[in-house]
Amino acid sequence: MFKNNVGGIDRIVRIVVGLALIGLTLTGTIGVWGWIGVVPLLTAALGTCPLYTVLGFSSCPMKKA
Repeated sequence: MFKNNVGGIDRIVRIVVGLALIGLTLTGTIGVWGWIGVVPLLTAALGTCPLYTVLGFSSCPMKKA
């Protein structure tokens, strides 16, 4: 359906940021806006980012021809 545009390091960063935001929300350190951490987790899991698609950006490695 969607073309992969999120590379390996980008995925790792998204997972770490997403888990950190959700963890901070669960501990009460930050407010409910921390649930926005679900977005980077989903984009990392799916391997595609809608914003990257709109901007024509990709962090995936180039395929060799």
